[in-house]
Amino acid sequence: MTDIAVLGNGRVGGTLAAALTRAGHEVRVADRTPGAAAEAARTARIVINATPGADSLDRLTTLREELRGKILVDVSNATVDGPDGLPADLVYPGSSLAEHLQEALPDTAVVKTLNTMLFPVMTAPATLTDAPDAFLSGDDPQAKETVRGLLVDLGWRTEWITDLGGIRTARATEAAILFVPHVIRASGFTPFAISIAR
Repeated sequence: MTDIAVLGNGRVGGTLAAALTRAGHEVRVADRTPGAAAEAARTARIVINATPGADSLDRLTTLREELRGKILVDVSNATVDGPDGLPADLVYPGSSLAEHLQEALPDTAVVKTLNTMLFPVMTAPATLTDAPDAFLSGDDPQAKETVRGLLVDLGWRTEWITDLGGIRTARATEAAILFVPHVIRASGFTPFAISIAR
């Protein structure tokens, strides 16, 4: 059992929190109430960023002390939304939210994952017809192995998880969000994920 804090109580945060609780972890969810995020992060070993990506950097840099020595799992994409509310551009073109978080939080191990799929797939990957892929980006190998274990707890088979390398590789997976609106317009809001055919 691991003490986990989930920052953000929307669809993504709520889905992850429920699944991790079912897997036997002690999970605390922080909403926007003042002080809630700091309190949740203070006692957790692993903190999951499920806040809106465009605001994540500002929110999390205020938690520098609470996040010191912790693993920060970043599942958000920092996007500029279009008139239809779907992602139209990146907040950090040529970089990534994960890289900015790691730079701002040097004493925290940031691991990017689960950001290349619609949220229902994060906790139910086996429901898709074809095997999906989850990617890991981060500079701390041990932190990535810990996060790999969490993914297994969420139903991800080990062969579906690919370690892409350092945190700089997160810019590739974050850029994939620009593909999502076109898929939704073409196929509707049905669960899907990026899958690498091998």
